[in-house]
Amino acid sequence: MTSKLKTDVLETVSGSGTIALTNQLSGMTSASVPSGSVLQVVQAVNPDIVTYSNSHNWQDLTGLTANITPSSTSNKILISINVTGYTTYDSTVRLLRDTTVIGAGTASGARSSGIVAWPTPRHEGGSSSSSGEYLDSPNSTSTITYKLQAIFYSDVGYMNRSKSDSNVGYDSRLISTITLTEIKG
Repeated sequence: MTSKLKTDVLETVSGSGTIALTNQLSGMTSASVPSGSVLQVVQAVNPDIVTYSNSHNWQDLTGLTANITPSSTSNKILISINVTGYTTYDSTVRLLRDTTVIGAGTASGARSSGIVAWPTPRHEGGSSSSSGEYLDSPNSTSTITYKLQAIFYSDVGYMNRSKSDSNVGYDSRLISTITLTEIKG
């Protein structure tokens, strides 16, 4: 059974006034929501298999670039990433805000700094998946581009593909994503 409550006027607890109910949500703006509220979500998804060469240089991960325009300089952007695929030797994934590397560890010696490692699969014919999050404070209301890059130390790297995809009968259907969530500051 469904119940409905219909009223024209609500009176305050003290009885000193009334609360108008007409179209209360129509005037709501991002400025009127509480801190920590989600204001917008943008996602880039790549379901395609992409092959990368061993160039020992950072390469953009195809399709894993997303743009967002914050509504206030005090808002934060939560970046969530998931990169899936196959490499014959561990690789590193890094996150960029426009042209600046963010959310990366400190490089040491020959080791690259990044937000996550993209490890080799643990079993023959498998794939690996790396996920991570970073909370950014861009201090901007201009459009910002976030993207992922990877560096491959093996002979080849594949995004959205398992090692066994080259064998007849295997079809992994993998995807990689980057998700941007604006959070009210």
